[in-house]
Amino acid sequence: MKKVFQIISISLNQIIRGIAIVALFLSYGCSSQPEIQFPVKVGEKPESITKGFNENYYVTVMNGSENGDGEVVEISENGVNVFAKGFDQPKGIVYLKGHLYFSDVTKVYKVDKEGNVSVFINKEDFPKEVLYLNDVGVAADGKGIYVVDMGATDTMRDANNELWPLDSEQAKSIPNTGRIYHITLNGEVTIAKDTSPLMPNPNGVGIDNDGNMMVGSFFRGNFLVTRNGKLTPLKGIFRGADAVEQDSDGNYYLSSWSQATVWKIDGKTEASIVLIDGLESAADFYLEEEKGRLLLPDMMAGMIYAVAIKK
Repeated sequence: MKKVFQIISISLNQIIRGIAIVALFLSYGCSSQPEIQFPVKVGEKPESITKGFNENYYVTVMNGSENGDGEVVEISENGVNVFAKGFDQPKGIVYLKGHLYFSDVTKVYKVDKEGNVSVFINKEDFPKEVLYLNDVGVAADGKGIYVVDMGATDTMRDANNELWPLDSEQAKSIPNTGRIYHITLNGEVTIAKDTSPLMPNPNGVGIDNDGNMMVGSFFRGNFLVTRNGKLTPLKGIFRGADAVEQDSDGNYYLSSWSQATVWKIDGKTEASIVLIDGLESAADFYLEEEKGRLLLPDMMAGMIYAVAIKK
């Protein structure tokens, strides 16, 4: 009889453990979010993407050419939905300290988790005249942001909307008016990088593993990295340079809007390989290293693509 009780006891324990395992499995399955499947159609002319509230993704979408038709959309398990609207040409976007920050021509907006919008920085708050704000990056200390003014964008292209050749007289006459500003979370604006012939029209801005600035020079095609206190071009010319990033292994990533290409650049040799090309455009991506990918807006196609960074 004792053996029978022992067998029954063991069986009950096994059943209880089995029920517990099933309950844990069901609990995990119910609480975890399903993986968002890319590519995702997000609207007309998406420019920049970041990860924000509740691990969802937020994209600036310029839409048409009318003032006020720009939006920020949210990509979540519930699909693509408008999170905030009423903008002109929303560009670079970042998430910092519980808010989204993004540029829009000559101002910077701030949005909270409820989608409430406020003007963070106005045109007159900048120490110099700003012409065309574009990329936004988080400062190394996490207490502020960088915002790029591309400068005189109307002088970069010919009648066919192509960038002037670098050796042309038109290229030589482009004014050096592009700058990069630092803005604290209290709204104090200073010049972080002043005008330079290396970046008459800067676009992408980022911070490397050592806390130094990286810049993509749109017109000249320079990928600039701060070395010994000075912005220094890496090997190669990447005209139309847009987003810039560095991963934890020291590799750089750079997109070209006009060439519709993304490169991975070795941090030591500066040798570059193409991660993706053949798109319609390649705008301001988000490096999601833990998932081994870039999330890349193709502005002209209206899509967000996932691009593997291992190749």
